Amino acid sequence: MNATTTTTRATEIVLPGVVEPAGLHVQVRDLPAPGEGQVVLRMDATGVSFAEQQMRLGKYYDQPAFPFVPGYDVVGTVVGTGPGVDRDLRGHRFAAVTKVGAWASHLIVEAADLVPVPDGVDAAAAETVVVNGVTAWQMMYRTAKVERGDTIVVLGANGGVGSTLVQLARHAGIKVIGTASARHHDAVRELGAIPVDYRDPNMYAHIRELAPEGVDAVFDHVGGPALHDSWRLLRRGGALVNYGSAATKDEPGNAMLPVLKLFGRLMLWNLLPNGRRAGFYNFWAGKRFRAAAFRARLAEDLTQVFALVKASVLTPQIAARVPLSEAGAALALAESRTVLGKVVIVPEP
Repeated sequence: MNATTTTTRATEIVLPGVVEPAGLHVQVRDLPAPGEGQVVLRMDATGVSFAEQQMRLGKYYDQPAFPFVPGYDVVGTVVGTGPGVDRDLRGHRFAAVTKVGAWASHLIVEAADLVPVPDGVDAAAAETVVVNGVTAWQMMYRTAKVERGDTIVVLGANGGVGSTLVQLARHAGIKVIGTASARHHDAVRELGAIPVDYRDPNMYAHIRELAPEGVDAVFDHVGGPALHDSWRLLRRGGALVNYGSAATKDEPGNAMLPVLKLFGRLMLWNLLPNGRRAGFYNFWAGKRFRAAAFRARLAEDLTQVFALVKASVLTPQIAARVPLSEAGAALALAESRTVLGKVVIVPEP
């Protein structure tokens, strides 16, 4: 397990502060040698999630101080190993969740955070389902605990998490009602959901017409005042899973206030004696105090998702592949809300 010591030159995309997507910087530097238990990963694919969109505005909880390199997750090939790491990992492809740092040609990652990517699975396809796939899987099976024959509502069924939720649910024999703009209805229908126009002011009334007895789960990343309408869709025993506050993304002021309001509202609803549940899904829950258990759970769930991709049960929705040097354009495209799936950042041609 001897370490490799070759110096690695890395190209990184830097978020310098609260800027427009075009304000990202490119820097080139030598990476330090990987430390104990670390590897150097050559990026094969990374991507743009809602987290980076919030970080650009300085509104993501617990984000680093500016400037920093964004990049929530990555798929890459090990090209260097630190002390205590098996050198046989070199040349093999892995996925990792980083929270920041993945918008780079090369980066240093803890070996314990690596999850193998199956042979034959394209790097961009794998990247599309790292955070999105784990989020969808855990919300369905660990939080909402939905079952075959249930009916669920997925807000933003054309998005990265939403499109994954729809496919996982349909594979499990669950009826899905998915909201999306009219331009994406054919694609949402092809994924297996009944589409409803999220721009329609009567959207929730239309959903109730489709499920007059209520639904078993609602997956809501929008938050805001309409969260109450999502709650009212539930039948007894149903679960509301909130995993974001897109409705307040552009509001000025403290980024935590909308989230704290969400927590308070969800906690209050949980106390009501009506048999319904409400909760906020946090991808990082347990990481700080039970890191080993967190890593084991993430690896188990992501391995399940990768297996479905390899079996062609789950089709990753790749909105676009954008070179690393054009990360600003990738971020702008993701923020345009015009795409189906995830915008993926790939190495330079």
